Amino acid sequence: MTSDAAFPVVATRRWRVAVAAVSSVLALAAALIGLCLWIAPAASVSGQTMGDRLTALQTERAALQARADGAARLNLLASFRIASLLSDALVARYGDEPGRAFESLTPWRRQPFAEVEALNAALREALDYPEAGARQAARQAAASAQAALDRLAGDGAPLVLQVTPSLVPPRRTRSALDLAPHPAGTIPPATSALPITARGPMADVPEAPLMPRYAPDFEVSPEPDSPVDIEIAASGFESGDVPPVLVVGAWKGTARLSPFRLHFSVPRNAFATETAHTGFVTGALNFRRNGRNETFALLFVVLPVVPGAFALDQKVRTMTPEATTLVSPEILARADVGKTAVVRRCFDPPPGQRFDKTKRRVVEIERLGWRDDMSERTLNDGSVAFAPDEGPDQICVVVTARPVTQDARTATIGRFETALIKDVAEEKTVGTGVRALDWNEAVRIPLEANAVEWRLYLRLLGDIILSFDQPLGGAAPLPTGLPFVRLSRDKDGKTLILQADPSAAP
Repeated sequence: MTSDAAFPVVATRRWRVAVAAVSSVLALAAALIGLCLWIAPAASVSGQTMGDRLTALQTERAALQARADGAARLNLLASFRIASLLSDALVARYGDEPGRAFESLTPWRRQPFAEVEALNAALREALDYPEAGARQAARQAAASAQAALDRLAGDGAPLVLQVTPSLVPPRRTRSALDLAPHPAGTIPPATSALPITARGPMADVPEAPLMPRYAPDFEVSPEPDSPVDIEIAASGFESGDVPPVLVVGAWKGTARLSPFRLHFSVPRNAFATETAHTGFVTGALNFRRNGRNETFALLFVVLPVVPGAFALDQKVRTMTPEATTLVSPEILARADVGKTAVVRRCFDPPPGQRFDKTKRRVVEIERLGWRDDMSERTLNDGSVAFAPDEGPDQICVVVTARPVTQDARTATIGRFETALIKDVAEEKTVGTGVRALDWNEAVRIPLEANAVEWRLYLRLLGDIILSFDQPLGGAAPLPTGLPFVRLSRDKDGKTLILQADPSAAP
């Protein structure tokens, strides 16, 4: 009985152990499955995410723009703009997926990232080594990036393709600089002339202050600055509920829409302006898409109030005559008995010198005559004289020995003396000193009549240094293609005209 009663209890216990074991296995399996499910998505984003990639592009853009100096801002503006627009276009398309793995994109979709990164690398190289080759490489990379930007236009998302203008014109002022004039009776110190032998740029010369035009109190202020009309070639903005808004400084305005175009009229004073340097100003084009605020950064270069400064040095050469006395060699004319002898000799001046015929004379050294071995001067009727047929730059002397009687022998010795003139060059530099250019008024500089060469030095927009190492003669063609400066001569060629022109962009 005891054994029969114990059996059900043992069986029950075994069943419970089996159930517990199965439950443990199932729990372990579920845990393993859950772990696998948790590891799988984590592994999918273990590489670089979209957020990382987009943040890197925006950080690189800001760093490159901050490094650009005045020359880079002008020469690389188009490349900077394309890099900015393509970066913002990628943010607008993938910014709502920051945790997505970048490698999950197809190669075709990863290509724009590669283009903008290559452009950033080319811009970095052009900033590190500001040479023509590096700038050309940046422009080529910008062309590839622009093509990638154009290919994005078909996906329906908002896109900015181009923006005009690139340069914001300078503000109108009464004069180049409205500064308080010097006290009555005082004159501002003149800047020293740049040496004509200088070969370096103006950066090697101590920088002198710009010389302003002073505006009297009664001068009428100019008309207000014209607004800056901005046109944006864009797509994907037509279907938005709210038109895009442009923010420049403290100004904000709503776009006027036309097919594939956004239009804004921005007051000129909304753009921050420096006195003597260019500057980057970024306008923010704000819009909403899929419940998110999006922004395209629009880059502009703003021209300063003062276009720059110049210095013109002229090498003036004055020829000073230096006179010495030339004594010619002796000339001998000898005649036999009863005969006449005539000797004609011509002399040319040494190279680079000339005879002063107003200060010359013949010298009869000796006049001899003989009869039967008896010497008698009166037997010689010869002479020493200048030849009437001599050339304009030479002196010719005729020495004659002529007997008075048929049985006399004669001999005449003569020479000439004259002033020999040599022109000695004396050179000096006539310089304008460092003077300011003005957007509204041309600068006229008289050219010295006896200047043999002149050199022009330009410091434009604060950072662009230009100098002309080769001498420029008065009739030589003037340089062209200068950034924001036009050179010309007046009709008689005696005055050099420099006109700062905001439309003469490089």
